[in-house]
Amino acid sequence: MYEILMMWDWLGFAIRWLHVITAMAWIGSSFYFIALDLGLRKAPNLPVGAHGEEWQVHGGGFYHIRKYLVAPAEMPEHLIWFKWESYTNWLSGFALLMVVYWVGGELYLIDQAKAELTLWQGIAISAASLSVGWLIYDRLCKSGLAARPTLLMVLLFGLLVVMGYGLNQVFTGRAMMLHLGAFTATIMTANVFFIIMPNQRIVVADLQAGRTPDAKYGKIAKLRSTHNNYLTLPVIFLMLSNHYPLAFASDYNWLIAALVFLMGVTIRHYFNTKHAGTGNPTWTWLATVLLFLGVIILSTLGLEHQGEEADNSAALTGTALKMAQADGFEEVHEIVLGRCSMCHSREPFWDGIRTAPKAVLLETEADLARQAKAVFLHAGLTDAMPPANVTFMEPEDRAAIRRWFTKAGM
Repeated sequence: MYEILMMWDWLGFAIRWLHVITAMAWIGSSFYFIALDLGLRKAPNLPVGAHGEEWQVHGGGFYHIRKYLVAPAEMPEHLIWFKWESYTNWLSGFALLMVVYWVGGELYLIDQAKAELTLWQGIAISAASLSVGWLIYDRLCKSGLAARPTLLMVLLFGLLVVMGYGLNQVFTGRAMMLHLGAFTATIMTANVFFIIMPNQRIVVADLQAGRTPDAKYGKIAKLRSTHNNYLTLPVIFLMLSNHYPLAFASDYNWLIAALVFLMGVTIRHYFNTKHAGTGNPTWTWLATVLLFLGVIILSTLGLEHQGEEADNSAALTGTALKMAQADGFEEVHEIVLGRCSMCHSREPFWDGIRTAPKAVLLETEADLARQAKAVFLHAGLTDAMPPANVTFMEPEDRAAIRRWFTKAGM
């Protein structure tokens, strides 16, 4: 079983690595083209249909770039499409969602204290949440609101806030943040797949057939691309949030997410305005700082500890119950109490630690049963924990953890 567990963990690592790489490629190209689009300048010798041009220098060479509002008079021989960065990023993210939150749903996805759901029900809600918001958003964009982009953005913000609040009623805080990010990323990729790319194909087909392309397709694609631009930074925050309990383990995590979306708007507004050469909106700095202070304040509210009885109100089921009944559980619990619980407790007493790292609690028997896989990987199979072995966990202790995990049939 060691080999299976190690392979599964490495699979998760490989998918996460791919997800980060493709995110860098997608976000990088997205930011580049927004900055390029805003930095275009008029010139007297522009070809018919060209909106503007820009000279750039990079890597020792000069680049001369022109943009056509609709399309050039003739189809270019070599045309590069930017789409697979987005598609691969979403596909790798979806794979990571399944590996971490569907297979590990008993621990990471469902919060039995919020809603008594079976694993398959939680997975069904998880999958549905990725599509329902896109359908609502797409309908709004195709309505008359497309001519009122500011109002449309406000309604999109409201949709995201409602989605965050709703997800928080059934999922763990960690899963809520992740799913809100995945939901937003789904909107962004669906914009590329269902709107931007098809519209560009229509323009290309018109050029190849000798027809004059309709300018409306470019305008529609530009609206969706602008939305993607403003949503990018919040998505990054939400994806990183699972590493920071102060973000996801707060009673007001859905409000924290809402403020982060507003921060994404203020930050991107500053850079978009600068790149367009239309001003220097330094007020966005103060607005961003105030929003971030609001995030910090919300993260500290509602952290009153509810005690062991409340924390263990949900009965152990499935894998956690199996781990609690395995031979050696009591021995391992004593080891974890002595070596790990000073940090991983509801009120840590290790100097400098205010909340349990990663929100992982190892104080009670129920805590250990629920975190069995993490304890095995980090303190049994490897010596990642305790950090630098500051509590002097002995090789015999690690061997006991491995024996317990093996006897449970894992």
